[in-house]
Amino acid sequence: MPRTNPRLLRLPTCLALALALMCGTGAAQVSRSTQVPVPQDTPYPGTLTLHVDASDTRQGIFRVHESIPVTSGPLTLLYPEWIPGDHSPTGPVAMLAGLKLSANGQPVAWVRDKYDVYAFHLQVPAGVTTLEAEFQYLSPRRDGYEVTDRMLMLEWNKMSLYPAGHFARDIQIEPSVSLPQGWQFGSALETASQSNGTTTFKPVTFNNLIDSPIYAGRHFRRVQLNAADQAPVYLDIVADAPKFMEMTPAQVQVHRALVSQALKLFGSHHYDHYDFLFSLSDQLSGNGLEHHQSSEDGMGTDYFTAWAGNAPNRDLLAHEYVHSWNGKFRRPADLDTPNFNVPMGDSLLWVYEGQTQYWGFVLTARSGMWTAQQFRDALAMVAANYQINRPGFGWRTLTDTTNDATAAHREALPYRSWQMSEDYYSGGQMMWLAVDAKLRELSHGQRSLDDFARAFFGVDDGSHVTRPYAFDDVVAALNGVAAYDWASFLHARVDAVNPPLLDGLAASGWKLVYTDTPSDYESQYISRPESSRHMYNFAWSIGLTLTRSGEINDVRWDGPAFNAGISTGATVVAVNGQAYSSDGLKDAITAARTGTAPIQLLLKYQGNLQTVDVDYHGGLRYPHLVRVEGTPDYLDRIIAAK
Repeated sequence: MPRTNPRLLRLPTCLALALALMCGTGAAQVSRSTQVPVPQDTPYPGTLTLHVDASDTRQGIFRVHESIPVTSGPLTLLYPEWIPGDHSPTGPVAMLAGLKLSANGQPVAWVRDKYDVYAFHLQVPAGVTTLEAEFQYLSPRRDGYEVTDRMLMLEWNKMSLYPAGHFARDIQIEPSVSLPQGWQFGSALETASQSNGTTTFKPVTFNNLIDSPIYAGRHFRRVQLNAADQAPVYLDIVADAPKFMEMTPAQVQVHRALVSQALKLFGSHHYDHYDFLFSLSDQLSGNGLEHHQSSEDGMGTDYFTAWAGNAPNRDLLAHEYVHSWNGKFRRPADLDTPNFNVPMGDSLLWVYEGQTQYWGFVLTARSGMWTAQQFRDALAMVAANYQINRPGFGWRTLTDTTNDATAAHREALPYRSWQMSEDYYSGGQMMWLAVDAKLRELSHGQRSLDDFARAFFGVDDGSHVTRPYAFDDVVAALNGVAAYDWASFLHARVDAVNPPLLDGLAASGWKLVYTDTPSDYESQYISRPESSRHMYNFAWSIGLTLTRSGEINDVRWDGPAFNAGISTGATVVAVNGQAYSSDGLKDAITAARTGTAPIQLLLKYQGNLQTVDVDYHGGLRYPHLVRVEGTPDYLDRIIAAK
């Protein structure tokens, strides 16, 4: 499915299954089945060919044909399970259907592995040199659309089988795709030829194929975001209608500034060309997934046309672009697996995602896509979560939340504030703010996290070869910027309960306060109707977040609503005897501040109606940042354009 992007309040390792597999070394495989060959760093003989017919946009069926060079004897074919960027075993093997194998025109029998549903075993007959594979990938028809009548996203991991026993980088494959007539596409893949609606790409390694999706559409626009003499960066837009692709000169400029600010930050690039694959759609939206030379990005149709009121989620492009350096080029060692069926470890996602979340905010501000005030208001909402709405840190550590993508499969949780959900994103962001402030303090303002980014992620300009890292490498790079006991500093924040994640605000010269009026940024965040995450947020007052229809999305553990017995999943029907509305709930919270009577909520849950009294008298509370006078203002320096 399209991944929901890891944005501001998306409060969203594997459990010690993965080995830390260094690039260029042999490896052992942790597997459910002894029948699946262990991947070895040896070239697979011959080049696979893969063709995907993606022209059936009405039924959403992708028809796949593969030709695989083989020799006689046993062979295991794998369907990719562990997908980079998903941080979990999400390969949708249930969507593979109609698998038929043949050789020399004769069928070849296959059997699925008894313990590993992603593995298919067969016996190649004597004298056979090519195995033909045909199947369909059946894209979702209700939620998580990948195809509409106007656009599609093609992720090769869903459309391919590959031979077990080899590193993915040792398998060569020539891909091709047939699109609806007249459609155009964007991809990091290089075109070799085009004929009658079919595009054949230059051969690539299998790991690069999986890392190079296609976005295609009836309405397509490509905008180059940097100078012609540089490795080009493109904004490849597919939209529900041409009007949604129209950009003002100012909008073009801030997107170009995003690229230039990132290149100034890292001082390098690791792509021949980079493509933001950007869908603007009422159906194919809400997606964000990183790749080395591209990213999958999806927003509602009004990203450009309602720009003035559209600040929330504008950091998506910056976040995914930073991943080209952090996560794709430099990658935690336990995520650098030899193929897509060896379990991945997620132990350093507070670097991979947490620092990317930090730079996503910073670069959005440095480029002018956010104003300084919008940056501060967005950061205030994150900080408030970690001041009030994360009691789960009383029993879990930030490192433990790196298990969430595998443990929870990014499904809805009944009590997210207590269970936690991928807090390595925004919790990691707050930690890296503290690191940045400490570097500036230690160096008297002469060094910063920018220096770490250039030294750690900016090495080997132009190289595409992944460079894995471990915890000690992060510590060493920080010490290279400013000597300090960084190991203890980091451990206190990622490996201890109740970590001091708000220290970075005070150290940056700002503090968190609450008023009864939301910031303009938060008001925009609430009003975005196309995303279920944009909800009415009373987490910092009575301890509830609600959808637009009044359904309770989360209840703050041990907060006023929780202590009144309110459950996630209930729907607020009435407030103090009046039919529910968000404004009515605001009025009730405000009125309770000057009285002793509780706030009375009529709830509907599992077909029953129940009246609940919430004893809360603290009034409305919305977060804001204010300056701490007499202290250095590092925050404004952090977001100053280079």
